[in-house]
Amino acid sequence: MAVVGASPRDTSPGRAVLSNLRAAAFEGSIDLVNPRYAEIEGIKAVKTIQDLPTPPDLVVIATPPQSVPGIVKAAGERGAAAAIIITAGLGHGAGSLADGCEKAARATGLRLVGPNCLGVLSSRAKLNASFAARMPPTGDLALVSQSGAITAGLIEWSAVHGIGFSAVVSLGDMIDVDLGDLLDFFALDGATRAVLLYVESINNARKFHVGGARGSPDQAGRRGQVRAPCARRQGGADAYRRARRFRCGLRSGVSPRRAVASARPRRTVCRRRDARAGATISGQAAGYPHEWWGDRSPGRGPPR
Repeated sequence: MAVVGASPRDTSPGRAVLSNLRAAAFEGSIDLVNPRYAEIEGIKAVKTIQDLPTPPDLVVIATPPQSVPGIVKAAGERGAAAAIIITAGLGHGAGSLADGCEKAARATGLRLVGPNCLGVLSSRAKLNASFAARMPPTGDLALVSQSGAITAGLIEWSAVHGIGFSAVVSLGDMIDVDLGDLLDFFALDGATRAVLLYVESINNARKFHVGGARGSPDQAGRRGQVRAPCARRQGGADAYRRARRFRCGLRSGVSPRRAVASARPRRTVCRRRDARAGATISGQAAGYPHEWWGDRSPGRGPPR
């Protein structure tokens, strides 16, 4: 993998990412890209992505906003498979820097996580490509969040309460990889029993439904229940309501911490090897905190 924007400066996000990668004992090679330094923390740095000895599987970008679209383009042309954009302030909509990144990535097939995200963490892979304060312990709960602050807070809270994660993904502004993509991925991940989502918006309701349905509890023969939220629904609810009417159920929650607690193993969960515990959502996609939980308790069928 490659870190673009790694720096010896203590306040640099790129240095935090590099330090976390090394602290996690990442077993792959780590290449650094920074035109100002020949070496950073004992690792040789090159001036451009094109100077990398081999195409990286993953590129972490932590550079000033104006430079990000060009780096995304260069990473795609070099043959990188994916990039995590830590940088914030790329704007939104047509003509923005974020739009330039999306177009450059699409031209080469490069997948993007972010921008404006905390990063990606996986204890099993010994990967901490983020600037989070700590590496979470290994567990069977996947965390996917659009908020970097919520992600960091849940990592800290879960560590205190002994809850581990199979992976943690901070999506940020979600210009490419989105909730549906990750639901689809984790539904087929044998090390993940449940998925915890913190949702602020849903870009593609249909893909979100398909991703949730792929690993939904009705593969084990049952679906969840729905409890009508009592809070007033606000903007952005229509797409979410269309998506949630399908396979898995919803029930109201109060906080991300309760969402984590609800995703803990239950005695009534089906023990079949191919079973999935569904997903738990906490966020503001419909204007109120909520959870999405696929409950496989005996005798509980789909909502009517």
